[in-house]
Amino acid sequence: MCGIAGIMTTDGRPPDGHALDELERALAHRGPDGSGRHISGGVGMVQTRLAVIDLETGGQPLYADKPGGGKAALVANGEIYNYIELKASMPGVPFATNSDCEPPLHLYLRHGVDFSSRLSGMYAIAIHDEDQSGDPSGGRLVLARDPFGIKPLYYSETAAGFVFASEPQALIRAGLVEARLDIDARDEVLQLQYTCGRRCAFQGIERLLPGETLVVERGRIAHRHRRPALPEGQTRDISRAEALKELDRALSHAVGRHQRSDVPYGMFLSGGIDSSALLAMMNRLNEYPVHAFTAGFDDPAVADERALARAVAHAAGADHHEILVTERDFWRHLPAIAGTMDDPVADYACLPTYLLAKAARRQGLKVILCGEGGDEIFAGYGRYRRAGRLKIFGGRPMRARGVFDGLKVFRHRPVGWRDGIMRAETEAALSGRGRLQQAQAADIADWLPNDLLTKLDRCLMASGVEGRVPFLDPELAGFAFLLPDRFKVKRRLGKWILRKWLETGLPKARPFKAKRGFTVPVGPWMASHGRELGVRLAAQTCITEICRPGAVENIYAAAGTKNSQARWTLLFYALWHRVHMEGADPAGGVFDVLEG
Repeated sequence: MCGIAGIMTTDGRPPDGHALDELERALAHRGPDGSGRHISGGVGMVQTRLAVIDLETGGQPLYADKPGGGKAALVANGEIYNYIELKASMPGVPFATNSDCEPPLHLYLRHGVDFSSRLSGMYAIAIHDEDQSGDPSGGRLVLARDPFGIKPLYYSETAAGFVFASEPQALIRAGLVEARLDIDARDEVLQLQYTCGRRCAFQGIERLLPGETLVVERGRIAHRHRRPALPEGQTRDISRAEALKELDRALSHAVGRHQRSDVPYGMFLSGGIDSSALLAMMNRLNEYPVHAFTAGFDDPAVADERALARAVAHAAGADHHEILVTERDFWRHLPAIAGTMDDPVADYACLPTYLLAKAARRQGLKVILCGEGGDEIFAGYGRYRRAGRLKIFGGRPMRARGVFDGLKVFRHRPVGWRDGIMRAETEAALSGRGRLQQAQAADIADWLPNDLLTKLDRCLMASGVEGRVPFLDPELAGFAFLLPDRFKVKRRLGKWILRKWLETGLPKARPFKAKRGFTVPVGPWMASHGRELGVRLAAQTCITEICRPGAVENIYAAAGTKNSQARWTLLFYALWHRVHMEGADPAGGVFDVLEG
């Protein structure tokens, strides 16, 4: 896993060396094991490396000779899980390394911009295809992102040229784009806790969409196309026995590929269905005990799943590591977490995820397998079942209400904050899918990449740890998505077929217990300093410009934990704004950063 960035000028002049230096420095945390640089004509690319596969010769950029003369250069952030199979399919190709990222370069030379359709993995790839005509502004830059959007990539078309990076903060730190707030994106963050589609919180910076490939010529986007994440077609007619057999095979295949690594790996274990299923399969495939990491809380306001996770880990013979997340951690680490979330995700699970990554790194691990995606592909959320029912039977759209609806906190009611969701819902309904599949597809288009996977990427890469998500293996995800509804939801329980598999694979996980959801006790933690927090937040410029006088103090001074989600979102947004828009140092505690 790595960080990548680059520049393509409009006039063919060499890119600014200082800007490339700053891009590299801004992405150093993503790749603490080394760096590399490519400069040719009007293109410059940098990569910072977290060495996971081919530790000796896998440094980047990677180069390949073009059939007609000249070279193509590649930098990548990600893992190509089918790289062994891809190499075997290209006999005679003179591979110079054992890197998983070299096959995509040769696929590009063979198949052009359609090269990514043959990849199975998580990736953001940049290829500079040099032009041999003698025109320094010739050639093209090709960017590609994996279909589920597991790995991030951001870009901007500026007056001087096209720029891109794994994180938007790198473009800003390098002086290539100004840090200006996108007001519509801000409203999405406040109401949804994340932003949709291409939109980033910074004006002028956009995301490469999941599965998208861009071709850039003379510093401007020439064309783009997109690879879908989900298969088309109707649900399959399959028996329960056949479904369980295929699930076992697909899960074994996915986890086996996701364990390909030249460094030690482990997994995050919550005690839930998804992570327990991962542990069960990892235990089957590994000769040695699996390193499993669990976070828990000592606050009675939320369920602590450490006991269940401990029992599951013991049953699987795992080497189990537990961390206790406390209120002190909340006040101490939240500014640093907001600092890592340059693309803001106000998901309170960022706190335990961030601390688990630190714990894994302390144990010497660079790779962690995680359960993200399981709820989306197997239909685990209750909101899917509600969205699938007719209105007269209690059905309702997903995310019909925003975090602040009805609270009368804002000076002006946010409008348009649900436009991105509606676009995803419209696209999800175009293929003749059933109601349940439509709900899943809409979440997979926006919620999954822009909330869950962004949170995972930033929280783990802040510690130099690579997060892998086997449930988003294309074969496994495609199998699960096309299952009949009855194998996803039964007796008001989602993920029914995965639970049934786990009933045999690891029964200690108690797979048919009701889903409780993962909750962090931010409500009582904020309530312990409610009045002081309300006063500090009300004094922030970014809060006073959007909130009614006295509304912020009132919502934090109220007794108990009512409106905890709104309190949390305002706090996270204020800290994010202080760090990324105002330049505050995130090294202090919450009150230090708000006061400064």
